Order: sequence, then structure tokens, then C-alpha cells
Amino acid sequence: MAEQKKIIAIVGATGAQGGGLIRAILSDRSSDFIARALTRDVNADKAKELARLGAEIVAADVDDVESLKRAFAGAYGAFCVTFFWAHFSPETELAQATAMAKAAKHAGLEHVIWSTLEDTRRWVPLSDSRMPTLMGKYKVPHFDGKGEADQVFTALGLPTTFLLTSFYWDNLIQFGMGPTKGPDGKLAFTLPMGDKKLPGIAAEDIGRCAYGIFKKGREFIGKTVGIAGEHLTGAEMAATLTRALGQEVRYHDVPPEVYRGFGFPGAEDLGNMFQFKRDFEHVFCGARNLDVARTLNPSLQTFDRWLAENKGRIPLE
Repeated sequence: MAEQKKIIAIVGATGAQGGGLIRAILSDRSSDFIARALTRDVNADKAKELARLGAEIVAADVDDVESLKRAFAGAYGAFCVTFFWAHFSPETELAQATAMAKAAKHAGLEHVIWSTLEDTRRWVPLSDSRMPTLMGKYKVPHFDGKGEADQVFTALGLPTTFLLTSFYWDNLIQFGMGPTKGPDGKLAFTLPMGDKKLPGIAAEDIGRCAYGIFKKGREFIGKTVGIAGEHLTGAEMAATLTRALGQEVRYHDVPPEVYRGFGFPGAEDLGNMFQFKRDFEHVFCGARNLDVARTLNPSLQTFDRWLAENKGRIPLE
């Protein structure tokens, strides 16, 4: 009976991670959960599509704690996520995470998944000149704000699973990180990663892994779970792209300082991010266990498999 099922309130329902979780729940006919999709605009096309699939659509604004309290009411759990690239502000992320945590506490939720990332200042203090300090107090702003917010969930005593995500392979489609043609007409894939491995994942699989965590009940409460689909070097990614696209894709390794100077919005942040992943490969890859991810999500995609489905969506310029 539907009334016996547990409600999962999902922030960022129309985004990559939240949308993936909603679709994972709705595609499982034997699911013990109901997907409650939280969105600012219940009349948006993406919200209407989720409603058509069977999700419960509820209006909520991550900048408004009272709306979150109403949206979390009666739920068993919540999936909490922020989107840095909408505002480029770690302080905004921290405020939004705090609002979600307070609403979760008010609602008495039994399980919260907080989609987070490392606070890189634990490894690269602000006094460390190997990479520039940004915005006065961050090394990798879109990491550090999320990592700082971890303590908010802990301080409130919330039953939280901290989910460490990885580089979206979907960034090759939407974020302009795909192969581009150089002056010689050859395709090149540019990363400041040297020969180090980059954990990557299909964005949809993050939601599926989160669903696997909820299905495990209390097993992962109080724990940090890192996920990835594969750990690949830039050269390995280029070789896989070459096979998938049917034309040569070269790996163009550039120093982080060059990447930081590319000039697009967030270039400095991403240059520092890749430098952190490169310089602390053992830490970053070590925190993202492929076997754990596959246990949570048996349909976990490799880069090769993801490309087979999505290569036609990558703009080649």
C-alpha cells in the first residue's frame, strides 16, 4: 500500500543528482519509498515530467528554511544537495546546507544523505602557496563550502550519510569540458592532471547510489561514502573517447596555472580542484571505492559504457 511507503524528500529534483535519485525510486516497482520532488517552480517542464513519472511535486526554496520545513514534513528521509555554479558562492552553499539541516532536524527525519565534497583546506592550508587562495579564504571554493557544511549536519545530531561524489562525465556535454579541435583540426581533451587518475561517474549513477544507501536502512548512517564509476587518467579517457568517437582524441595535459588562466567563469576554482586531485591522488581516489559504488548500484556505468549511450551528445568544436 502506498501509505506504508516511506517518503524521501529530494532537493534539486530537476537537477542531475536529485533527478537521478527520483528516477531510481520510480523505476523500482518494488520500492519501499515514495519520491517527493522539491523544486522552486512546480510548473516547470522538468517538474511536470517528474510528476508524469509518478513523483510527488512540492514547492520549496533552499534559501527559505520555512519552505523546507513544510516540504520535509512527514518524510522518512531527505537527499540534500547544493548547486554552486548557480551563484559561485561558498557562503550561499553553507547557508543553504544549514537551512536543509535545520529543516531536517525540525521534521525529525530518520535518514539524511548530504551530497558533499572534501574541504581541501585540510590538506592545503591557506598559507600553502602551491595553489592560490581564492575569495580570501578558500582553496577550492566549490569543494570547501560543502566540506565545511558537513559539521552543520553533525552538530545537529542528524542521522546523516555523507556522500562524496566525483567528476561528472556529463561535464563533457553540458560544461564545455569535451574534446575541442585545435589549429591542426585534431581533437584534444584538456585536463591539468598529469598522469594521475581522475575518479569519474555518470551523474545519473549518483542518484542510483544514493537510492542504494537509502535501501540499506541505517547501515551507512554516520558514515562517509565515496563513489565513482571508474578511476581513469587523462590519457585513458582520451583513448576511450577515441574508440567511442571513431576519431583520434589526444590528451592535452596543461599545468594547473595555465588552466586557471583560461578565463571562463570558475576557471581558477577548477584549476585548483584538478591540482588537488592530481597532487592528492591517493587521498581522492582512495575515498571513492568502486566496489562500494557497484554494491550500492549494480548497474554502475563505466566510462566506455556511458560514452556508448552519450557520445552523440558531446559537442565537438
